[in-house]
Amino acid sequence: QVQLVESGGGLVQPGGSLRLSCAASIDITGKNMLWFRQAPGKHREMVASIVSSWVSNYADFVEVRFTISRDNAKNMMYLQMNDLKPEDTAVYYCNLYWGLDFWGQGAQVTVSS
Repeated sequence: QVQLVESGGGLVQPGGSLRLSCAASIDITGKNMLWFRQAPGKHREMVASIVSSWVSNYADFVEVRFTISRDNAKNMMYLQMNDLKPEDTAVYYCNLYWGLDFWGQGAQVTVSS
């Protein structure tokens, strides 16, 4: 059974930064991993994906504010979020595809003054 645990969410003012972490219970080497988010009343949307340390993709709304990274040795994935905006408020989910989609429980990110 694959378990994913997000951490690092919280309340931040507009323009602030947060770093989300995702801890996986299996070896993530070579596996595609993604961050999604879901705001109240909206569909879940992809934020960023990372296949290897040098291949990543971002949703258009990320612009250059977010950076996805991974540490295969620690089975960890990260999302560094800078210049946060109120519209970034959402529950952020870690996703791993390994024959099936596996999801974490989510981390709340609230951007508000």
